[in-house]
Amino acid sequence: MTRRILNVVTNVGHYDDPDHPTGLWLSELTHAWHVFEGRGFEQVIVSPAGGKSPLEPRSLKFPNYDKSAKDWHADPERMALLENTVSPDQVDSADFDAIFFTGGHAVMYDFPGSEGLQRISREIFERGGIVSSVCHGYCGLLDTKLSDGSYLVAGRKVTGFAWQEEVLARVNKLVPYNAEEEMKKRGALYEKAKLPFVSYAVVDGNLVTGQNPGSAKETAEKVAALL
Repeated sequence: MTRRILNVVTNVGHYDDPDHPTGLWLSELTHAWHVFEGRGFEQVIVSPAGGKSPLEPRSLKFPNYDKSAKDWHADPERMALLENTVSPDQVDSADFDAIFFTGGHAVMYDFPGSEGLQRISREIFERGGIVSSVCHGYCGLLDTKLSDGSYLVAGRKVTGFAWQEEVLARVNKLVPYNAEEEMKKRGALYEKAKLPFVSYAVVDGNLVTGQNPGSAKETAEKVAALL
């Protein structure tokens, strides 16, 4: 059986202040996609509203704009995948072995409130499939509850973009909330690397999370290993 991965991207193109654009952090998708593709997995891209996923401008600049991101950006077929994402109501969770939430600050706005993404995550998780995220992608797990009403992340080891990294990236005044703090409020056992911006990924059963953009490959490799 070919394994199938559902990659989640944002539909949001700016912070609360429209003068500050944001969007999908491209390499977080491309690094993971490359790992999954190399294993022969089938992949689909979903977003909270379906349709277009805008790109975070900072992800298209050195050093974030690496070969993986450049190759995708230059490929019309790949870019078309980000113009025409499916919506959660078009997704049958039974078709997928894992869900992978990508990041970029934009996801802080549209991932948490998506009941469709919560449903898919809950259904995949409860039948033993893998729920995973990288960087701000963990915002997609903030409000996801299991069938018993408990938070999916409660009592589980989780990582994601740290508040220290928000400060160092100089966006701590722009972001709508402190994602690390919100995770802890929901009972997650939040972890981070000793140094900011180094690759760090955590596995807790069938929950796999990565801390920052540089963690996308490692996170995807851990997902692939479990599959």
